[in-house]
Amino acid sequence: MPRRRFRPSSGQICWLAAVGAGAIGTALYLRYRVIEVSAVGLACDGGLRSWTCDFRRVATMMFSNSVFGYVALIGAALNLLHPSVVLFTAGLLAGGAGVVLYNGTLSGLALALLILSLARPAPEPE
Repeated sequence: MPRRRFRPSSGQICWLAAVGAGAIGTALYLRYRVIEVSAVGLACDGGLRSWTCDFRRVATMMFSNSVFGYVALIGAALNLLHPSVVLFTAGLLAGGAGVVLYNGTLSGLALALLILSLARPAPEPE
């Protein structure tokens, strides 16, 4: 009897859809309302201390060092080896944010690996 493939349940699919939409929505807000707005950049560079400047500084540091892409790639590779919803969620979260926040190459590769992991056999129940 062939082993069944890794398929999230309908509740897990709803969770993954919410996480993916939340990651992309948050990344879009950060990119187009915080990072790319020149008035916010000038205010933060001028010494303004607010949560917006803190988010801008952290997000800029993370995409400058490709953190989103590497985390997404590691999560997707681990999910490809041993499929689980937790690893899929981590890869989807970092990959969705990375595609929007300037880490498109690594995050795109990670999202492709996540799609490939759906063709893998499900882990054996212990």
